Amino acid sequence: MTTLAPPPPRSLFGRLRWAVADGWTITHRDLSHWARQPWQIVIALLFPVLTVLMFGYLLGGGMTVPGGGDYREFLLPGMFALTMVFGLETTFAAVATDAARGVTDRFRSMPMAPSAVVVGRGTADLLNSLVGLALMIGCGLAVGWSWHHGPVRAAAAIGLLLLLRFALLWVGIWLGLLAKGPEALVAVQILVWPLGFLSNTFAAPETMPGWLGVIAEWNPLSSTVAATRELFGNPGWGGDSWIAQHALLMSVLWPTLLIVVFFPLAVRRYRRLSA
Repeated sequence: MTTLAPPPPRSLFGRLRWAVADGWTITHRDLSHWARQPWQIVIALLFPVLTVLMFGYLLGGGMTVPGGGDYREFLLPGMFALTMVFGLETTFAAVATDAARGVTDRFRSMPMAPSAVVVGRGTADLLNSLVGLALMIGCGLAVGWSWHHGPVRAAAAIGLLLLLRFALLWVGIWLGLLAKGPEALVAVQILVWPLGFLSNTFAAPETMPGWLGVIAEWNPLSSTVAATRELFGNPGWGGDSWIAQHALLMSVLWPTLLIVVFFPLAVRRYRRLSA
């Protein structure tokens, strides 16, 4: 006996509730994977924690903060943002693995909201990043970092970090749907690592060769790092260029631009996955 699937709700509210319910089902499924394999999260967070310890204690003594100040306070906002950037690799690997194993095609054949798979993946990865960011903040407090401008501005800085992660989610989903399998992760790392390190995370762009400093200044990550340093009240690098003087504005515009470009690309690629 063949059982027919119920038709999609016809009202706008019904379709919205349908999309939210199916999206949460996929979110719960992705979070269950991490709950069963917590070591994956531990390994993903081990690198930024080790980088904090290495740069903060081994190399930090030789670093000079522009305008003076403690190097670990200069470093930690950059490490928070770097953790958000490296989350792109996690999103890519999960999406590419599901696509290669046919899981995504299976979902698309089921009577579920078309947006559920990408929305569920995005929600799960954002929650995962929130936990990771909380752990990184705990690590920062343990090594002497702190915020100095009150909880409201600190919450705004955390919001900017999550906005950057949310924007990069759609880059990771799009690349994961384009890839033939998770083996392409190496190629993504070649893209992510220059984005992470060619910035103002570890050193001021003015200490770099001229052309390299310009690239570092216009790196979207640099705007988020500079803005969060300002909001946390940590020492930073001001700079004289327009991009350096408008870091707070650009820390919102850069992620917005990424979302405007890559969200429709990810949705379009998902709809044409089997084409």
